[in-house]
Amino acid sequence: MALELKIPAVGESITEVEIGQWLKKEGDTVKVDEPLVELVTDKATLELPAPVAGRLSKILIPSGQAKVGDVVALLEEGAAEASSSAPTQSAPAPSQAAAPKAR
Repeated sequence: MALELKIPAVGESITEVEIGQWLKKEGDTVKVDEPLVELVTDKATLELPAPVAGRLSKILIPSGQAKVGDVVALLEEGAAEASSSAPTQSAPAPSQAAAPKAR
């Protein structure tokens, strides 16, 4: 199930932000708290982190103005865990033939 990534409240009187540079592309896997996009206000630039590990499935607002609460992207929760839990190849065990033979 896709999780909506929303623009958080960034200050008391700030209701709009500028979507700056996306740091991840659609389809990229992300870790918890990994920065996804830069948000620019008249007072500061901040990064919006991933709330969960998963895959950035869809960017809804690629750039431009957005309001606090707007959904800017969709994340598929757990997609990164599936790709990172794939079995890894380990080094082959030393063969019996390579061991020195006792006489």
